[in-house]
Amino acid sequence: MKKEEILKLLEEAIVAREGSYSPYSNFKVGAVVVDQDNNHYLGANIENASYGLSNCGERTAIFSAVSQGLKKIKMIAVVGDTTQPISPCGACRQVISEFADENTIIILGNLKNDYKIMNMGELLPYGFKL
Repeated sequence: MKKEEILKLLEEAIVAREGSYSPYSNFKVGAVVVDQDNNHYLGANIENASYGLSNCGERTAIFSAVSQGLKKIKMIAVVGDTTQPISPCGACRQVISEFADENTIIILGNLKNDYKIMNMGELLPYGFKL
């Protein structure tokens, strides 16, 4: 994957991040999912006063994509205002794995365009599958 393509996806995730509703943590996360047909779906974290009902940016993007026909995640990029590239939480890793395979490209990024590229096995070794 070319650096220009990676930076374009990170920019999309940064744009998605602006849709965050995060009045409690003030920590915005954005994500972009690319499906099997190269469609792009954006998502941001949505918080709730009852913290357990909050939703991460990655899952927001994935749920939106699935509701619009996604069968398989080809790529996902996630961005936060972090020192190092942001890493999805455990719940997001499990949801990503539901729609990913060993060839899914996962890009972890931050606002400084630092990034790390991983595959599903690296992101979630020994993941749960039925």
